Amino acid sequence: MIAITNIVELEDKHEALDYVGKRIPVEIRQQILRAIASIEYGSVEVILHDGKVMQIESREKIRVSHKEPAVRK
Repeated sequence: MIAITNIVELEDKHEALDYVGKRIPVEIRQQILRAIASIEYGSVEVILHDGKVMQIESREKIRVSHKEPAVRK
C-alpha cells in the first residue's frame, strides 16, 4: 500500500500522467491503482488499443507453504 501512496503523491505533484501529450482519465487511473492495491503478489497488465486503455488485467500469485506437517505421536 505504501507504493500506491507514493504513486498517488507523485501523480498529485504532476497533476496528471502525461505521455506524449496524452492524458489518462482519472477514472482509469483509479481503476489501475485499485487493481494494484487489491493484490499482494502478482501483476497488473494494462491493454491498449489505438493509444487508449481498453482492458486492465490482474493476476494474483498465491504463495503456498510446503513445510512438513508436525509428526503426531
